[in-house]
Amino acid sequence: MLTQQDDSGEASLMDQVKGWIKNEFKKPGKVYLGLVHRLDRPVSGVVVFARTSKGASRLSEQFRQKTTKKIYRALVEGIPDPRKDRLTHYLRKEKTFKATVFPRPTPNASEALLDYEVIDTLTNTSLLDVHLHTGRFHQIRAQLSFIGHPIVGDKKYGAHSTLPDGKIALHALRLTFKHPTSKEEVCIECPPPHSLPWKGN
Repeated sequence: MLTQQDDSGEASLMDQVKGWIKNEFKKPGKVYLGLVHRLDRPVSGVVVFARTSKGASRLSEQFRQKTTKKIYRALVEGIPDPRKDRLTHYLRKEKTFKATVFPRPTPNASEALLDYEVIDTLTNTSLLDVHLHTGRFHQIRAQLSFIGHPIVGDKKYGAHSTLPDGKIALHALRLTFKHPTSKEEVCIECPPPHSLPWKGN
């Protein structure tokens, strides 16, 4: 599902949340909802919205300052070696709606940094936890593909097979941030769905 509505006119998560707020809190008229961050369309998991503009601004600043902690779970082709590593590359968003990865600083490319750890392996695939330090376009998908381990189902970045409904095996598992008003630490965790490719993994 789309996080935010686009030109396709398809239903979006943002529309659904606005509808829920309107009904739950008996809100008359238009409902404000700030989109603090988004997920790629085929990715599942945690998404954060803000109910006030001030909250949205404060949360967005945390993302800009990189004080949030974002953990993703990915099922990739093959078994990475080493099983735990930090990846530093440089990504450039192309007009083809795809990211090109460079191993060294390159004009118009932004630094992309992540840590991964293999938490389980199957015959030909590995389950990874990925700590995302920067939020570049298609970052996890592009960087894991660049080291030879594309995400299962991600044909755009070299996967050998597809999944139903165009899904890919990437899930936003956990997001930690400070509450915009109370300043208390908030940790939101969403387990992967009980469907392919996560079923049994």
